[in-house]
Amino acid sequence: MGPPDGPVVCLAHALSADTGIWAEQVPVLLANGWRVLRIDMRGHGGSMAGKATLPGGGYTMEELAGDVVRVLDILGTDRVHFVGLSIGGMIGQILGLDHADRLASLMLCDTSPQNIPGGKQVWDQRFADIAAAGSLEPLADATMDRWLTDRFHGANPRRWTEIRATVANTSPDGYVGGGLAILHFDVRDRLPRIAVPTMVVWGDEDTGTPPEGNQLIADLVPGARSHVFTGARHVPMVEYPQAFAQVMLQWLDLNNQAGLHSPAGIAGPG
Repeated sequence: MGPPDGPVVCLAHALSADTGIWAEQVPVLLANGWRVLRIDMRGHGGSMAGKATLPGGGYTMEELAGDVVRVLDILGTDRVHFVGLSIGGMIGQILGLDHADRLASLMLCDTSPQNIPGGKQVWDQRFADIAAAGSLEPLADATMDRWLTDRFHGANPRRWTEIRATVANTSPDGYVGGGLAILHFDVRDRLPRIAVPTMVVWGDEDTGTPPEGNQLIADLVPGARSHVFTGARHVPMVEYPQAFAQVMLQWLDLNNQAGLHSPAGIAGPG
């Protein structure tokens, strides 16, 4: 969506989210002349590619990055500015390493260069809970606690409930497949090879993909910039939409060599 001749920004969501996690940001991008491409990861949202292709039911991060490239090929889009949240940011790191020619810039949000804290034990328990219930319902409340503060929940109950419903209704195949991709993900030794302009942003209260992992990406990627959202957890684009939009638009404008975009100033906290 957006002007046919506008520069393209591709938005990738977190595990157990869908394209709706970017609802606060899409109107701002469109108002500033951007063409917005949101992709549902396989097994999430409207994606029909839920079943994993690997023995044992897992995806790889390379497969998920390949899905993005295939979408770009189908649409005839040569290069995009890529903004990825959580597993979306992990996909972004693989794109930066293996498909740099398709990227104008990278913005990695609340993500990690390796598996999440707790490792295999955490994933095994989550997968067991999903198998027992036949859904992600047992994970929904804990996920929301990692993603958003109690303050946001109290002030925005409708949006909180909407996001929780998305988590609870995510395909178990999609969640397990993506979780296994994260479990086997580690690009720390490869990050210094990324040559795409990169910005890393995160919430200082994020326990799912903690600040130190995000900072490590910013330290390892040559020339990377960083920004911390104070008082935010895993999804600052939802909790502090104006502040996030300001940082995002400034970054995109800096790297939009086509000169087609001149963002309006947006004020906000964080």
